[in-house]
Amino acid sequence: MVDYPEKTCSIERLVTHPKLVASALAGTKTQQRRDGLYAYPNETFELEGVSFVVTNVTRQRLGDMTDADAQAEGYPNLAMYKDIILRMHAGMTWNDDGLAWVHSFAIASK
Repeated sequence: MVDYPEKTCSIERLVTHPKLVASALAGTKTQQRRDGLYAYPNETFELEGVSFVVTNVTRQRLGDMTDADAQAEGYPNLAMYKDIILRMHAGMTWNDDGLAWVHSFAIASK
């Protein structure tokens, strides 16, 4: 059993951007990185009436991200992921040693 810290935000805020919601609904987005903890494993959330379950939560250095990680985030590759993240967060710089919480999820079985 992993001891997680207290959540920093509500699970309902985990996936909010319309394009990323669409990607999750299509099954191509299966992860969301945040600088805070938004959910614990086995928690559920809903996007447009579809239930999702958080399957795993880990910490990862930004510098350890791969193209496969970026694809799980719903982006074609790591370069595009970095570019979009930095444009979305004005003033942010990419720090390879920065840590993010990786929330993995899947559409909940019925």
